[in-house]
Amino acid sequence: MSRGAQGQKLTIAMPKGRIFEEAVGFLQQAGLQATGELKESRKLIIPVEGTNLQFLLAKPMDVPTYVEYGVADVGVVGKDVLLEEERDVYELLDLRIGFCRMMVAGLPGWKPTEAPRVATKYPRIASRFFREQGQQVEVIKLNGSVELAPLIGLADRIVDIVSTGQTLRENGLVELEHICDITTRLIANRASYRMKSEEVDTIAQLFWRAIPRRESNG
Repeated sequence: MSRGAQGQKLTIAMPKGRIFEEAVGFLQQAGLQATGELKESRKLIIPVEGTNLQFLLAKPMDVPTYVEYGVADVGVVGKDVLLEEERDVYELLDLRIGFCRMMVAGLPGWKPTEAPRVATKYPRIASRFFREQGQQVEVIKLNGSVELAPLIGLADRIVDIVSTGQTLRENGLVELEHICDITTRLIANRASYRMKSEEVDTIAQLFWRAIPRRESNG
């Protein structure tokens, strides 16, 4: 990316985990270099040779934090993380990768109880959803496999992201309510958006042009 060699240094926070492979593929289509190093290196900060770009690899939940505090100028992150973390950042683009759904799930034949418990990795999203539905629930935050909670009686329902639904089916669970659709977004630090407007705009334009190419390739 020759234009990246001009202007101020720009740091892009990239998520490790669920959407990493798709995100790296998107970067390749956008024309950004160092994607091979992103896949193979154990480094957490990877500069792009010949440019003023560098990548910062982070856990998905940390990406909006790094961007909000200016450690990274822009970031690639799932909408689920943005909804849960509620960080003060600009949401620039829907990259249309990492498609999944935020769902309420549980055992078949589940019936409402007087004080239902909901297990989730997303307590803010879950609490907000049930509050908007006028339902009082106890939300239990888990960091591991939330599908286990209904099976052992820890919770009546779960709130989690669902892609194919295979994990739910294998554990005897069914989708009960749809909360929202999730895709991957490009976000920016508010100060960087003003102070490094040219650099941020260049990245956003590269990403924007990559979106229809991914769609046309099926």
